[in-house]
Amino acid sequence: MSQAALKQALSKTVQGIQDNPVMSRVVFEAETALVEGVRCTGKVRNFAPIVVDEPPELGGQDKGANPVELLLVALGSCQEIMYAAMAAMMGIKLDEVKVNLKGSLDLKGLFGMDPAIPPGYQKISFETFLKSSAPEEELRKLIEAVETHCPVLDTLVRPIEVTGKVTINGAAVMVPA
Repeated sequence: MSQAALKQALSKTVQGIQDNPVMSRVVFEAETALVEGVRCTGKVRNFAPIVVDEPPELGGQDKGANPVELLLVALGSCQEIMYAAMAAMMGIKLDEVKVNLKGSLDLKGLFGMDPAIPPGYQKISFETFLKSSAPEEELRKLIEAVETHCPVLDTLVRPIEVTGKVTINGAAVMVPA
């Protein structure tokens, strides 16, 4: 999609929300299923299933990225999408956007070997590489817009409500928070 077409699509959505504010509330859904061993599939909308697996040292067959790697991909791709969208809205031409990410995780937390260590990432870092002939001042405004409006980054840095339940043989069981 060209930058002009992207701007037109986004402007139409913004106008739709301005005309009907209820339009701003959306729900995204996904469905996952354990297939074999620790390999799972994930389904989103009408796309082909995503294969999720672990490397052999974590009991998998290495048939796909693992969930914590997918979290990094979600953050990086969300940043890239936001750069494309915001640049289109601001009239900034981008020649390239690339994000390198690293997540530090201590497996002692995952395996319950040390209650002081959380099972998830202790740190996520990313570096974004932009190529553009736009003036640095415009690019700084773009960076600010992306960093303050990226949904995945916001979700990772802001505490949010997460609820769940488990159904065992047809009976719902509450999940501890």
